[in-house]
Amino acid sequence: MKIAFIGDIVGQPGRKMIQTYLSQIKKEEALDFVIANYENASHGFGLTMKNADELFSAGVNVMTGGNHSWDKKDILPLFESREILRPHNYPEGVAGTGVKTYEVAGEKLAVLNLMGHYGMPYTDNAFRCALESVQGLKEAGVQNIFIDFHAEATSEKRGLMMMLQGEVSAIVGTHTHVSTDDLQIAHNTLYLTDIGLTGCRDNVIGMDKKAPINQFMTGLKSHYDIPKKCKKIMQMVIMDLEDGKCQSAYKVKVFDDGRVLKTEAWREED
Repeated sequence: MKIAFIGDIVGQPGRKMIQTYLSQIKKEEALDFVIANYENASHGFGLTMKNADELFSAGVNVMTGGNHSWDKKDILPLFESREILRPHNYPEGVAGTGVKTYEVAGEKLAVLNLMGHYGMPYTDNAFRCALESVQGLKEAGVQNIFIDFHAEATSEKRGLMMMLQGEVSAIVGTHTHVSTDDLQIAHNTLYLTDIGLTGCRDNVIGMDKKAPINQFMTGLKSHYDIPKKCKKIMQMVIMDLEDGKCQSAYKVKVFDDGRVLKTEAWREED
């Protein structure tokens, strides 16, 4: 199966890039399934019903979340009516789920959403949750397992890779909005510390620069806003999965000025 993952969609600029380019890329790259992270999709914080439907209509198949999953009240009915996940390591009793299995190109594909600990809201242990979830999926006959690890600390993301390499198909990090340059395949597991945002590329993590710069200068927080005009980017990882193994992968950056950049994953020899 050939699937893609799109990083944190930030506000209207990010949604616009999805609406403009995703259907074309799905056709050109012969994609079977598209996963995207929604947690900043509605003006930078959470997800509304309207924006969810926009993204699904544009070609997204399932969406993962993070610490901003709860910022819009629409999220609770969305858990019931749409293919929307939230971090699976939230405590028992929290609405929604962080893992679902799909039939894709004649095989089963599990999508698992986890959230890290450093600088994040209180949750159960992400690493124990990951081990238990992966074991349960394999016992259910699922070989292809994709993980969106929404975390601040790069060490947590790398630690999950060291723990699960060879056990899952792919681990891709989200949350920082800044793309890292370590796309690799090791022991048949794809890994990328952070995929980077889809949205404004000429500001601060997709937000207007004024509020963050003021905070850096004064120590005083103010409301972060999405710029009304900006230069935009869509970032995605495309991967070929077979029998639970990542056969090949590459990063695609689509710019709103028409440029498309592709970078192949490097393979770590066993």
